[in-house]
Amino acid sequence: MARLRDIPPAVYKLLIVLATVIWGLSFVVMKDAVDVMQPAWLIGVRFLITAGILTVVLWRHVRPALTRPQLARGAVLGVLLFLAYWTQTVGLAFTTPGKNAFLTATYCVMVPFMFWAVAGKRPTVFNLVAAVLCVAGMGLVSLSGGALTLEFGDAMTLVCAVFFGAHIVAVARLSQDGDVLALTVFQFWVMGLCGVVLGALTEAPPDAAAVSPEFLFNMAYLIVLASCVALVIQNVALAHVPPAQASLLLSLEAVFGVVFSVLLYGETLTMRLVAGFALIFGAIVLSEVFPLRPRSQRPEDIVAAPPVGDLLMGDNMAAGELEEALEIRS
Repeated sequence: MARLRDIPPAVYKLLIVLATVIWGLSFVVMKDAVDVMQPAWLIGVRFLITAGILTVVLWRHVRPALTRPQLARGAVLGVLLFLAYWTQTVGLAFTTPGKNAFLTATYCVMVPFMFWAVAGKRPTVFNLVAAVLCVAGMGLVSLSGGALTLEFGDAMTLVCAVFFGAHIVAVARLSQDGDVLALTVFQFWVMGLCGVVLGALTEAPPDAAAVSPEFLFNMAYLIVLASCVALVIQNVALAHVPPAQASLLLSLEAVFGVVFSVLLYGETLTMRLVAGFALIFGAIVLSEVFPLRPRSQRPEDIVAAPPVGDLLMGDNMAAGELEEALEIRS
C-alpha cells in the first residue's frame, strides 16, 4: 500500500481546491441558516455534531491520541478556528459582504510572515508578489464599490484574517508529533463547546424554526460536507502543501462563492469579476511555476516554508487509512 508521502503533491493541492468548492457553495447554504440560528449557536451546534460524527468514524485515531499534550494542541487549534469563524460572522454583521470577503482574504498575505516569525523561513519576493496579486483579485471579485474605510466590522474582519492565518501556521507547528485526524476531531469539539457557551451567554436560544426541513437540510450540508469532509481534506492536504501555497489555494473559496452566486442566483458576470478571477489565477500560477530564490540557494533548498508533510503526518499512516477516514462522503 502506497504511503501518503508517495502521493504526488498535486493531488493534495487538488484536494484543497475541492474543499474550496464545497465551502464556496456553503455561502449560499449559510445565508439561509444564519437567518434561523445566531452565529455562535450555529457554529456551536454545527461543530458539536461534526465532532460526534468524526469521533465515531475516526475512533481508532482518536483513542490512542487521548493524551494531555494532544488534547492541549487540539484545544489551541479549536480556539483559533472558532475565533476566526466567529469574528468573521460578527464582522459581516457590521460591514458589507464584499469588504468582509476581501479583508478575510488578507490572511494569505499574513501566512508567510507568520511562518517566518515561528519557523525562521523568510518568504521570497515571489511569495509577496503572488500574495499581492491574490488580494488584488479578491478585491475586484468581492468589493461592490465605495471607499474602503476601517469601521468596526472591517476591524473585526481583519481580526478574523489574523486568526485564519494563525490557524494555518498552528496546524503546521503544533501537529509535529500527532495524528492530524485526531487533532481535527479535538479541534471540532473545542469549537462546538466555545460556540454553545458563547451563544448561551450572549445570544437568544434557537427556536422552533431550527427543526424545519429546510434548516435541517442546510445543517446537514454544513456538517457533512462543509465540516466533516472539507475540513478533514484541508487538514490532511496541509500536511503536504507549504503554508504559503495552501493559503493562496484556499483563497479560491471566495471565487467559488461568486461562481455559485452567478449560477444559482443569476449574478451578472462583469468584467470586474473576470479581471479578479484572472488576477487570482495569475497569483496561483506564479506561486506554482515561477519560484524566485536567492542566487546562492540550491534548487533542492527552495521552500516557501518547511515541508508541512514532515511536520504533520507520521510515516506510518497509509493511503488506505486516509480512504477509511474519508468514507463519511458515502
